[in-house]
Amino acid sequence: MKMKKQFKYIALFAATAVMISCENEFDESIEEGGVYTAGEADFSKFVTVGNSLTSGFADNALYREGQLNSFPLILSEQFALVGGGEFNQPLVDDNLGGLLFNGTQITNNRLVLTANAMGPVGPSVLAGTPSTDIANVFTGPINNFGVPGAKSFHLGLPGYGNPGGIPAGTANPYYVRFASSPNATVIGDAAAANGTFFTLWIGNNDILSYATSGGSGVDQNAANNINPATYSSNDITDDAVFASVYSEYVTALTANGAKGALINIPDVTSIPFFTTVPALALNPADPAFGSQIPLLNQLYGGLNSIFTAFGQPDRAIQFTTTAANGLVVRDNDLADLSANPAFVSALVPLVQGVGTAAGLQLSTPQATALANVLAPQFGQIRQATANDLVTFPAASLLGGNNQALFATLTGAGLPVEIAGALSANGVTFPLGDNFVLDQQEQASVTAAQTAYNNTIAALAQANGLALVDARAALQQVAQGGVAFNGGVLTSTYASGGAFSLDAVHPTPRGYAFTANTIIDAINATYGSDLPKVDIGQYKSVQPSNNIQ
Repeated sequence: MKMKKQFKYIALFAATAVMISCENEFDESIEEGGVYTAGEADFSKFVTVGNSLTSGFADNALYREGQLNSFPLILSEQFALVGGGEFNQPLVDDNLGGLLFNGTQITNNRLVLTANAMGPVGPSVLAGTPSTDIANVFTGPINNFGVPGAKSFHLGLPGYGNPGGIPAGTANPYYVRFASSPNATVIGDAAAANGTFFTLWIGNNDILSYATSGGSGVDQNAANNINPATYSSNDITDDAVFASVYSEYVTALTANGAKGALINIPDVTSIPFFTTVPALALNPADPAFGSQIPLLNQLYGGLNSIFTAFGQPDRAIQFTTTAANGLVVRDNDLADLSANPAFVSALVPLVQGVGTAAGLQLSTPQATALANVLAPQFGQIRQATANDLVTFPAASLLGGNNQALFATLTGAGLPVEIAGALSANGVTFPLGDNFVLDQQEQASVTAAQTAYNNTIAALAQANGLALVDARAALQQVAQGGVAFNGGVLTSTYASGGAFSLDAVHPTPRGYAFTANTIIDAINATYGSDLPKVDIGQYKSVQPSNNIQ
């Protein structure tokens, strides 16, 4: 029986209509009309530095409405109640979110939540041609120096805003838009703004790109590599590199006596990118999967015997009809058995047995040819455990067929049903290593995050700065949610309200929650009594059927 795409989006969006209809709106803030004090802080000129989280990035793009709901802008509105001044951001030109470079689009438009006759409810790219061309450099005063995609060491990198570096990937298109000169640095521009109060939130991408790629990069701590010029985009930044550059940034931002807030790094397990698709995603109650368990166990029973013969019994894969089953995944840390000709030979009788079960008599040459096709597929597989983290993009793959393998198998004469069963993503065709963050990779992420956060905490204490525990705040959102005047903010994808459709960046409501977390830390450190905002006044995800 051919596998169907029963897993797409894992039925995540059934409550979407309810979520949208229950959007909470208020005409006035419950805090309006109060009298507030700045305490020991001077908010007259607020400067903020960081990455996409600081810029207002959401739904996989930087668009105007997102910027107008960034946590720094929300903070600036509260700072205005105690003497805060004008707050300027390098606003993009539209709400589509894509960027152009000399007229050619170089980044995608933002995601919207769609539900129409063309397909299931889910995230889709908004249609339209963007108008923001990074060749048109933003001029004027700037207070928000948030650069999407920036890692810690990028903020001090000369040429990071040089348009000439765009083709080679050595420059960041978002910084190209507003760099004061081609060889300027983000931290240099931010320090030159001469703020009296600042926030600094950097370091997320130093581990996040490694995590979101399923650990496909290098942990430079293990490599003891302190030369960022040699790093690839998905590597974990060495702890010593982070500590060095972060200290330099704090020194630059406090050189004029400014006070500020340092924000630490949340856990990857607090964002829906890693918590939406369960590792144990194969449900025997789903007829499309459950009906095939006997055939699958016959296939894997033979394969398990081969694993045992090759001294790899821990790779055994077994499906049960009484509980959720782990996905079948490729693990690049395992020895690749397909490189051994004896493994291919051992697959031949297994392939012939599958053919016989399908009523197809395969000759030895035919079975050998198919064994050579299937060997790379089975050479590094294992069954996922509850301790694995599966990344969000896997949601659109699970249960579908690997089309290249399906075509090869049907072309070799296998019946459609058998070819489909042998090419089912996450069932017989393993989910790629880049879609799974295993325990060892998680440990590398956690170790780096812990070191970064220790550095941030120490510098906050040494410089008398507020320390914002974003890690604890997002844990609260992920572990039960945070109540507000109108609902509960959770990390559930699409319907939880905290995270946008890219499953990493907050919604306006999530950014409002972030602003409140920062306000709490500022008030506690500087004796101010800044009011928090009502997060119910801010939007969550946005629906649209105007898609590409």
